Parts: sequence; structure tokens; C-alpha cells
Amino acid sequence: MIVSGIAFGLSFDAFAVSLSSGCALRRPSLNQALIVGLWFGLFQGIMPILGWLSSHFFIDTLKEWEHWIAFGLLFLIGTKMIYDGYRTSKGCDPPGEGEILHPLRLCLLAIATSIDAFAVGFSFAFIDYNIFPSAVIICIITFILSTIGILAGEKLYMLLEDKVEYAGGLILIAIGVKILIDHM
Repeated sequence: MIVSGIAFGLSFDAFAVSLSSGCALRRPSLNQALIVGLWFGLFQGIMPILGWLSSHFFIDTLKEWEHWIAFGLLFLIGTKMIYDGYRTSKGCDPPGEGEILHPLRLCLLAIATSIDAFAVGFSFAFIDYNIFPSAVIICIITFILSTIGILAGEKLYMLLEDKVEYAGGLILIAIGVKILIDHM
């Protein structure tokens, strides 16, 4: 039960990013939703394991920088989305499916939204908790919520219309700022 609560808490950032990505896709397909869900779910499942395994080597160094790394990645991607929104409002083509679903973009977003899962793995190592079943639960819950987020993005797009890239970028930056504030 506790692990399920942790999994839902960890998946909220991925859900918000999925929602903004689904919004940018305008009419996301189930296949697109599953692709994003897999990226976020797998990273959320792998990162606690990596945190658990590396806790003995990097505890002091990574603990100091994890929130800055997450903030930096989210800020850069969010700023790019806002810029794309500005370009679209000036008559340029909006970002297409290829850009929204580009593997590098999805990888960076998956890393940025799963750094807190890395920290959970760290803390599980200190209480000598078996991380592997927990990682599977985290992976599954994040996959489901991220897939739903992509599909729900279409409804959000209908509300925001041409302001969708601004909203998505601001959401990513806000998540980054929240991560910074939570760790200060």
C-alpha cells in the first residue's frame, strides 16, 4: 500500500508532462500514448533501481545536485515549448508529431521526471528495502497515468487552442521550480 502511494506521487510529474505533450499533439493516438507511457514508465521503474544500486557510491554528490539537474532539463524543454508557441503565433508551423515524440526529447523528459524516483531508490537502500517489486509497481502506475495524460491532452488542447505550447512549457518550468523549492 505504501509503495502504491509512493508510485502515484512519483508519477504525477510524468502525468503532467504527458498531458502537455498530448495537448501539443492535438489529436493523439493510442499508439502515441503507449509510446510516451512506455518511456515514462520504464524510466520511473529503472531509476529507483539505479538509485538503490548506486547509493553506496554517490550518496553525497548526487544528493546535492539531483534537483538542479531535473530543474535544468525541465526548464530547457519548457523554454523550447514556449519558443515554439511564439513561432506558431507568428505564422510558423507548430511542432509536429516527430518533434513531440522524438526519442531524445522523450528521453530527456523521462530522465527529468524520474530523478525523484532515483532519490526514492536511494532512501530504500538505507532502510534495506527490496527495490525490485517496488520498481515494477512504480513502472506500471506511471505507464498507466502517462498514457492517460497523453490521451487527455486532446481535451486540454480544445480548451487552450493556440496557447497550448505556452501552457505546456509553463507546466514543465513550474514542475522544475517545484522540484527546486522542495529540495531547498
